[in-house]
Amino acid sequence: MRSGPGDRGGRPAVTTPHELAKVAQRLFVETGFEATSVDDIALAAGIGRRTFFRYFPAKADALFADSPAELDRLRTGLEAGEPEESYRPVVTRAVIAALAFAPGDREWALQRARLVLAEPVLLAHAAVVFAQWRGIATDFARRSVRDDEFFARAVGHAVLAATLAAHEQWIAHPDGELADALVGMLELLLPPEPP
Repeated sequence: MRSGPGDRGGRPAVTTPHELAKVAQRLFVETGFEATSVDDIALAAGIGRRTFFRYFPAKADALFADSPAELDRLRTGLEAGEPEESYRPVVTRAVIAALAFAPGDREWALQRARLVLAEPVLLAHAAVVFAQWRGIATDFARRSVRDDEFFARAVGHAVLAATLAAHEQWIAHPDGELADALVGMLELLLPPEPP
């Protein structure tokens, strides 16, 4: 029988990357990213240090546990647009769907945004994910809207800028909804439909 969250006997308390990411993020919020060690996270999760590294190569990776699924949802959403549909609503729906979270994960998503956008080491880590977002949007614009490198690159950068600006808006006004901020920022930043 388990005696507490730090007891490592029996089955681990944490069994998915998302659950482990939640434990890590809670500690990052409580004690700071730099002050939290992998050993602290493993102890709080009821797992061993080696088990943590089976999930994530480094502690910063815990905050990006959901990024592959978000990127997949972005690709899927962009591919779901109708051939005659304007690209802007397709992009808006895809971005909102990609960043959607369960109602019980609202505070987790807000805290993740605060951590990533406030910690320089996490921003550096996020650059890889940001480049993937931009690349997916750029490829979509090139394939589906107009085979024009200039336009496609503008769309890719606009999607990334709108996503970051929407998160900053949400952090500044946490009573609002991320989806509303995304709609507003994409409306302002996406280039007009090419002729």
